[in-house]
Amino acid sequence: MAKVGMTPTRRDFVAMLLGAPFAYAACSKSASRALPPGTIVETGMTRAHAAIRDGTVPAVSTWRKQRVVVVGGGVAGLAAAWSLRRRGISDVLVLELDDIAGGTSRGGASTVTPYPWGAHYIVAPQREQTELTALLADMNAIETYAADGTPIVDETLRCREPEERVWYLGRWWDGLYLEAGSSADDRKQLAAFNAEVDRWSAWRDARGRRAFAIPRSLCSDDPEVASLDRISFAAWLDARKLTSPRLRWLCDYACRDDYALTAAQTSAWAGLFYFAGRQSAPGVEAQSVVTWPDGNHALVTHLAGKATLERGIAVVDIDEATGRIIAVGPQGPLGFEADAIVVATPSFVANRLVRGRRTASISTSLSTSAGDYGAWTVANVHLRGRPIERGRGAPPSWDNVFRDSPSLGYVCATHQRGRDRGPTVWTWYFPFTDEDAAQVRKKLAGAGYAEWAETILADLARAHPDVRDHVERIEVAFWGHGMIRPRVGAAWSDALAARRQPLGRVHFAHTDLSGFALFEEAFDHGLRAAREVAEVLRG
Repeated sequence: MAKVGMTPTRRDFVAMLLGAPFAYAACSKSASRALPPGTIVETGMTRAHAAIRDGTVPAVSTWRKQRVVVVGGGVAGLAAAWSLRRRGISDVLVLELDDIAGGTSRGGASTVTPYPWGAHYIVAPQREQTELTALLADMNAIETYAADGTPIVDETLRCREPEERVWYLGRWWDGLYLEAGSSADDRKQLAAFNAEVDRWSAWRDARGRRAFAIPRSLCSDDPEVASLDRISFAAWLDARKLTSPRLRWLCDYACRDDYALTAAQTSAWAGLFYFAGRQSAPGVEAQSVVTWPDGNHALVTHLAGKATLERGIAVVDIDEATGRIIAVGPQGPLGFEADAIVVATPSFVANRLVRGRRTASISTSLSTSAGDYGAWTVANVHLRGRPIERGRGAPPSWDNVFRDSPSLGYVCATHQRGRDRGPTVWTWYFPFTDEDAAQVRKKLAGAGYAEWAETILADLARAHPDVRDHVERIEVAFWGHGMIRPRVGAAWSDALAARRQPLGRVHFAHTDLSGFALFEEAFDHGLRAAREVAEVLRG
């Protein structure tokens, strides 16, 4: 294996990500074939590192006055601006570092279809999620309402069947749980696990709050629930003798999919949240998935269209006492004076920008502990036609998962619109579940487009042996700090609660303040910050 910092060979790189035997076979067959054209897409990480690590605060002679400034144009920041406007506070300016708003919910488009660059669905809201429902209604995405007030999302946005399939033993199988070949004990353990999920779906505390609900601000903080955060999801399964390999794979997949962790690394609270939080009542199906061809970029686009947004602005200093913000834009230094500020950046960024977070007067847990962030790679594979389906089995689905791969497989951008033939875009996801995400970033530093493209094609060739013949180009994005990860003890930690608290004129909003990354969590923190700001401004 190549040393850290050195450029690895394609075979080394594929071996590192997919396994040595697989790399040898894949690279031997493709050694004489040219890769399709493609590129590494900049996610804003380079610009962010330059702005934050420089540490220089430029002199500013002119100050622009704003009532509210939102720092960060991701989901949380855009949600805060949207909510403030709905509250009658229109003098709101959003400053975004990147040229594209949305953070990990951004998307792209080709002549064939829009496609996602990160988060690609939300869970259909329940009746308690009134503001998310209002956003969807604003987008004409609500079809009607059930008798109990639960919104019914437009059928065209509910994920079209077949929703998901898994590749295993040379063919595709329906769903994610592998029913075929399951033993009586496998089925018994699955039933026992579902009964546990049902029990937690039915559970209510003395105030009537559910144990698990989306967003987590609706969850109970009862000690019985919070204590689940002290053990891993794998340990919780072990304690109930739920050892079936099929069930354990499903639980591991769930944790990799939402958290970039394995079940052994994930808090049991977060593991159960994944299953019980999506289930409105015991014994019912999980809430439907709501998706667009470009994933959550459709939501971001709508929110951004309602905001006053300035892009390419690198904020370098925020004074929580005076409300002064110093930034650098395309034309040089900028100064802003605000009555209130919403810092909608990851905590590790907020800790460097906000003066009070940088000083020794702030507790060590708050100033140095921003949580654990997992790395991700997302690639969009542009196809001129559909590759063959080796082994056939279940038909092409929206979500296509390789059971024996460390990747999560791919999502098909044209599936939702019923285009199952012809050109399309497959979005491929790879979460790094390594213990040390910083080491991941270091060991990938020497990799370029060729190494990534070879890995992606090798992974897809498991089920589509002629995939190279159909690829027009590949675009690759590496999210070095892709998402906060809910390790054991993190979801209900004092440090996490402290990071949510306002500091002077500054209010904080980001999905990492929930301890895990979901659109609904980022949106909810944006709403919370907007409520806090509105209360302060109105005395």
